[in-house]
Amino acid sequence: MNNVALLTRVSSSDQSHDRQVTELTEFASSRDYDVVAVVTETVSGAKKNSERKGIQQVIKLAEARKINKVLIHEVTRLGRDTAQVLDTLKSLHANKVSVVVKNYTLETLNPDGTENSMAQFLFTILTDIGRMERMTLIERVKSGMAEAKRKGKHLGRPEGSTKDIVKQHPKVVRYLRSGQSIRETAKLCGVGISTVQRVKKLLA
Repeated sequence: MNNVALLTRVSSSDQSHDRQVTELTEFASSRDYDVVAVVTETVSGAKKNSERKGIQQVIKLAEARKINKVLIHEVTRLGRDTAQVLDTLKSLHANKVSVVVKNYTLETLNPDGTENSMAQFLFTILTDIGRMERMTLIERVKSGMAEAKRKGKHLGRPEGSTKDIVKQHPKVVRYLRSGQSIRETAKLCGVGISTVQRVKKLLA
């Protein structure tokens, strides 16, 4: 019996795991895999393994001998840092757990438990490509922001928005100037402490 964990990852909270989970579940069913855990992460693939709860959970499942395969949608779902991805593979392989990549129908361990050298090679190449794509995207964003700045375009909050906070809260201003503490001012004005702190900072 092949007991598998599904591992999905998205980079931000406005993205959904649904498609990955659905397709991996269907793939597992077609292979008669028994899905014992569905592990989802919302984290950058560039994070270290120590900062990824999903990776840690999968490794614990492997160490507890609860799974013998980890199913992912594509290589970069395991990460975008080559060294970290290879370290994950090393930890899983040490516990005789193979990683199955759906979009390549690729498995990192052979049926006899030995490492699939071609899979290891492809993981290295594909992860490094993912890392380079991410770096290229970051550089494009930085370049775009620099170009906008050169053209005099305002970036971030609309100009004057922070000053407007002072105008919006004259009561807060009055209490602060009368010597009231931040906490007491917030209580008297019915606003959050963070709002009072921002007003006080602007007044200073």
